Amino acid sequence: MSPRTANPALGVQLLEAAAQLLAEEGPSALSTRRLAAAVGTSTTAVYTHFGGKNDLVRAMVQEGFRLLDRRFEGVARSSDPVADICALGAAYRDNALEHRHLYGVMFGGASLGGFSLSEEDRQHGRYTLNVLVLAVERAMEAGGLRPGDAHLVAHQLWVALHGLVTLELGGYLIEPYDADVCLEAEVVGLLVSAGADRDEAAAAFRGRGGTGGGR
Repeated sequence: MSPRTANPALGVQLLEAAAQLLAEEGPSALSTRRLAAAVGTSTTAVYTHFGGKNDLVRAMVQEGFRLLDRRFEGVARSSDPVADICALGAAYRDNALEHRHLYGVMFGGASLGGFSLSEEDRQHGRYTLNVLVLAVERAMEAGGLRPGDAHLVAHQLWVALHGLVTLELGGYLIEPYDADVCLEAEVVGLLVSAGADRDEAAAAFRGRGGTGGGR
């Protein structure tokens, strides 16, 4: 169930606060009283937006993927699809760092103990991969990557980025192999395995485009 529309701004605040409570204190902390207090509203307002705790968790998952999709859509499409892939990889990491609590809920970590996500809930966010798949397809058509399964390459990048982000959020990536170093190595290495020239892939990563729509 998606958040009801009584006050969209309050709904987003509740989702962020709920994700933080889950991440920092576990499922036992996710009560309507604690959640209402966290954002300075009433328990009635919580029920107005969400029918129950499982609906709240489901809405957190959907909000997390909505924010990821918005971040991807903000990556400007350029004439270099390999650079676009690099920019999307960086955008994935940036989104996770900005919304770290929602990120943990999106993928149904251990902190969700006691709350259920259906298979449909878990697969909800796959639409966010579409923009990455399209960039990979463009790179293959342009000769920057060898012809192949664009969906598989996109999934490989997703798996690699998720592992990196999880380690970074946990504080495990430190100098000299910090997240910046590992991100470049992961993305460039995957592009090379998909047929890109290493020097060109490294240059594309370092000169990747910024954000600003246009996709």
